[in-house]
Amino acid sequence: MIFNRFALFLALVVAIFSSQLPEFAQQYRQRLGGAIDELNHIVADFDADAARQGMDHSDGIASLEANADPFIRGRGVQMREIASRRDRLERQVHDLDNAQPIGEFLALGENFDGGVAANVLSDFEPAVPVTLGGLSSALLGFVAGLAAIHLCAWPVRRHYRRRVARTRRNPAFPA
Repeated sequence: MIFNRFALFLALVVAIFSSQLPEFAQQYRQRLGGAIDELNHIVADFDADAARQGMDHSDGIASLEANADPFIRGRGVQMREIASRRDRLERQVHDLDNAQPIGEFLALGENFDGGVAANVLSDFEPAVPVTLGGLSSALLGFVAGLAAIHLCAWPVRRHYRRRVARTRRNPAFPA
């Protein structure tokens, strides 16, 4: 009896935590938007500087990377990484926008940006899951938590049942 209550409690705890995944994804998406806006600003400034010199984006980066000065070469590498990160984050936003509520978690894992996620976690504010995604996530978390606790307890229950059965067959056998 106490085991069932404990299992229910743990399943509810898992459900509460898993219900926050959609909120985390939503706050992550907002942070992605801000990061993309800032990266777009940096790339646009670079492209404008390159255009003033009669170059496009790739030519500007190639010019920096071909420079003899290590500092300027490093800036070229940095600019290539900035543009690459922006493209990766834009793909992730597109994937998140087009994902179904549960598929959103898979899309979140693809092209995951640890820096953005760390910032989300540092400012994360839990929310009540009133969306289909939040309720689905809570239900899946509840079922997974309940299944996990029962799976972990299965060997103990099996051993206990065998012991009780042996005791009933042979009352002299010590329990």
